[in-house]
Amino acid sequence: QVQLVESGGGLVQPGGSLRLSCAASGFTVSSKTIGWFRQAPGKEREGVSCISSSDGRTTYVDSVKGRFTTSRDNAKNMVYLEMTSLKLEDTAVYYCARTVRGCEAPNWYGIIIGSWGQGTQVTVSS
Repeated sequence: QVQLVESGGGLVQPGGSLRLSCAASGFTVSSKTIGWFRQAPGKEREGVSCISSSDGRTTYVDSVKGRFTTSRDNAKNMVYLEMTSLKLEDTAVYYCARTVRGCEAPNWYGIIIGSWGQGTQVTVSS
């Protein structure tokens, strides 16, 4: 059974850091493009970053460029989102998901494969 489980969220002060993990089962992370998404209260879910299945290239939404880094560990079948210099506006529930489109597509975040998981809450607050 294909499953993605997010973890690593928590409460952090502005300027702090967190590393989110996405544990995959039922498929290998190197075979699928994986996206990180987030949904803040009262807002639509947005694509944050993407890591390509073919070459591991990454894509980021402008608001997190230079602060967030997506990586994967093929041996552990995990994908990570390293978040630094966190801001209040980064507060959201974060999700990982397989995407239909590759990271090179301008709307890579438009369609996911499967359903959303429970996500992991990230709260940035002083």
